[in-house]
Amino acid sequence: MHIHILGICGTFMGGVALMARELGMTVSGSDANVYPPMSEQLAAAGIELQQGYLPEHLDPAPDLVVMGNAMSRGNPAVEYVLNKGLPYISGPQWLADYVLTDKWVLAVSGTHGKTTTSSLLAWILDDAGMAPGFLIGGVPANFGETARLGDTPFFVIEADEYDTAFFDKRSKFVHYHPRTLVINNLEFDHADIFDDLAAIQKQFHHLVRTIPSEGLIISPKDEQAIEQTLALGLWTPRQTIGIEQGGLQAVNVAADGSQFIIEYQGEYVADVEWTMLGMHNVQNALAAIAAAHHVGVTYQQAAEALSRFKGIKRRMELRGEVNGIKIYDDFAHHPTAIATTIAGLRANIGDRKLIAILEPRSNTMKMGVHQQTLAASLQAADRVILFEDKGLSLSLSEIQHQLGDKATVKKSIDDIIASVVDEAQSGDEILIMSNGGFGGIHQRLLTALDTK
Repeated sequence: MHIHILGICGTFMGGVALMARELGMTVSGSDANVYPPMSEQLAAAGIELQQGYLPEHLDPAPDLVVMGNAMSRGNPAVEYVLNKGLPYISGPQWLADYVLTDKWVLAVSGTHGKTTTSSLLAWILDDAGMAPGFLIGGVPANFGETARLGDTPFFVIEADEYDTAFFDKRSKFVHYHPRTLVINNLEFDHADIFDDLAAIQKQFHHLVRTIPSEGLIISPKDEQAIEQTLALGLWTPRQTIGIEQGGLQAVNVAADGSQFIIEYQGEYVADVEWTMLGMHNVQNALAAIAAAHHVGVTYQQAAEALSRFKGIKRRMELRGEVNGIKIYDDFAHHPTAIATTIAGLRANIGDRKLIAILEPRSNTMKMGVHQQTLAASLQAADRVILFEDKGLSLSLSEIQHQLGDKATVKKSIDDIIASVVDEAQSGDEILIMSNGGFGGIHQRLLTALDTK
């Protein structure tokens, strides 16, 4: 079977391509931007990539066209598929039909922490000898790949609430039919497709409706938006988690989150000592531990696996150190994630100077939805540099005003680099936050600092 994937270089669709190749299918694909690291993973798997969305990429016709959710009407390849009557399907539906059938699916959903929690869960299961399949929106260092079929019935998936395709406006996760579901948290995001929080809660409840009565839903205790969603109807047992609250708790947590004790229903079950930082990652760990326990991994096994977890690319990833100055890369792009990321690093570095560089790149951020909350999320940094790219409805000058003298706005990456090189001293920590490539600023800054 030959499938052609439109939008193949996205993390999700690239993962679909890799699994299709594992299944023995002939796979080709096209994307507006064919770029690393996904292009390198795909090329290594022998998958033919083509730049752009030209109709000739679909001649001769594949047996099936898999549409990424970035595809829309008016796209030349989409119009060709429709006009020629070629069979097509969404990525999530392809996954449901060809991979997830007969699998015990463990899905990780929520506004924040999906990639980290999915990675932790997949690693815990793998470390316990359960060889799960997975599809994750990042690259866990323990695996070095975003997706694999696995050798057992267990499959871990990062369950995104974003819409499925131009012809299917349901959230992606309704296609996955998990038996174990994590809901990490629930906030307003994706303002480009959701009108308000209630619209997102409606999609999450569609997901809740699919969980079997013999399954398990794992979520924090007393988070209002989740409680409201589950109050619409719950037919599945629920495991609550939290820091010093819930059925499965983290207690005696170190200030930076690097050590904690796990208790279940008030009884000690394990100690954790690991390299991840921040209270948000402690919460992510609890969710992963609870999900792994649901399929038979003991709490002690899970805790030991966490000590061997190597992290994830673009999640507080140390990109390098030059002249005593460390540069981290993080995917944070929502005020809650920005605040918890900065708090985790701050707790670890103490009084050392923390320079935060933010590219407000997400659709929601660009629309100005977080105008009133962004400044507060950056307060724990000593210096803040905001990148003002074109297309922003967000007023960075207002954010700068709220932050006072600690903040500046720059309109070019070169200006950001020059400013940091002029200011940074040995012992400083630089945290770069963006959900995109940010013009390769990480390596460019390392190089500039090295010649300082």
